[in-house]
Amino acid sequence: MRIGVVQHEIVWESPQENYEALRPWIDKAAGEGSELIALSETFSWGFTMNTGVAAEPADGPSTEFLRTEAERVGAWVVGSIPILTDGHDRPNNRMVFASPSGDILTYDKVHPFVSAGETEHYEAGTTLHTFDIGGLRISPFVCFDIRFADEFWQLAHDTDCYLVIANFPAIRRNHWNTLLRARAIENQAWVVAANRVGTDPNTAYAGDSQVIDPFGDIVANAYGAPGVIVHDVTAERVATVRADYPFLPERR
Repeated sequence: MRIGVVQHEIVWESPQENYEALRPWIDKAAGEGSELIALSETFSWGFTMNTGVAAEPADGPSTEFLRTEAERVGAWVVGSIPILTDGHDRPNNRMVFASPSGDILTYDKVHPFVSAGETEHYEAGTTLHTFDIGGLRISPFVCFDIRFADEFWQLAHDTDCYLVIANFPAIRRNHWNTLLRARAIENQAWVVAANRVGTDPNTAYAGDSQVIDPFGDIVANAYGAPGVIVHDVTAERVATVRADYPFLPERR
């Protein structure tokens, strides 16, 4: 599967402006053959704790944007949205996968970021997922999740690719880069990571969206500017690395 990552800025709490800004980047990723296009965490709102304003229903405008764009360009489009479901007081930070045919898959961020107050404004997800998309087994995670290696380990045997989307701050850039490579190396799986650039009222973001292969080599990196990276991600490469270096069976 060819995966495209859009590294973009986010206009604070302004979904319509973000939809308009993202369309040309989605077009660029699709034009380079991407079958799945990853946007950042909270791509339409920014990493806001103002959930009284930002929370959307499951079929709200940001989900509809992903669905419409996926149909328009003929590729899966992925991003996270503050989504409030019936019977809940707080939204989930929900990673939404929209397919070209209108299907929706979701993952709710299991680890809201306590230091930013996310735990006070968002409800934690409870379930890990692996989705088979076009023959590639993709396990989704969001931002702070990357610090919890045990959950990546749980899914490793049935995962070809971890897809991580984030608003990961520049001040911890070294943590982002180190943790992503560690997750790829220890699980012998691809890691595709989409992080934003720019600033919001609280922090600055360095980007470093990247694709890391199952041997831990960075094969594509967007560094610090808005842009698109595209790379072919294959289950065959995972199988080869795991056969040549059979480390996973040694886990205790």
